Amino acid sequence: MKPSIHPKWYPQAQVICACGNTWTVGATVAEIRTDVCFKCHPFFTGEQRIVDSEGQVDRFMRRLRAREEVLEAEQRRRDERTSPEVLLEDLGVKTRLLSMLTEAGITKAGDVLERLEASGDEGLTDIRGFGLKALADLKKAMRARGYALPGDDVPEAPASEAA
Repeated sequence: MKPSIHPKWYPQAQVICACGNTWTVGATVAEIRTDVCFKCHPFFTGEQRIVDSEGQVDRFMRRLRAREEVLEAEQRRRDERTSPEVLLEDLGVKTRLLSMLTEAGITKAGDVLERLEASGDEGLTDIRGFGLKALADLKKAMRARGYALPGDDVPEAPASEAA
């Protein structure tokens, strides 16, 4: 061995954990400080604890909260878009259909949904001048906006996936 190139060896170096546990080892420094040890590490204790190194957990939790806020805002927009209080004018319904429905007292999407729920398609086709073509146009506009109309079937899985 070459002289004076090796660090000094401390056979009785003290290791001190943040939890207060200490033990003796051989090392090149006289004292070693550590954050976790075999007495306080969650793996050995079975305790659910998050060891945060340099704020990574805080950053992750901040990103998680931001993601939840974005999802909540998106859900609010989706709910507003399919609200029963949306006026038929906002659905892009043709003026002729709009005037027939307004004369019958139907001005909101919720009114159309109630009428369809109560008496089906006949509830709207009984309106004077409102025929099957007008009904199809109205339903198409509502489906495009995201409304689930009474009587619409829930799509099933294709036969190739079911097998």
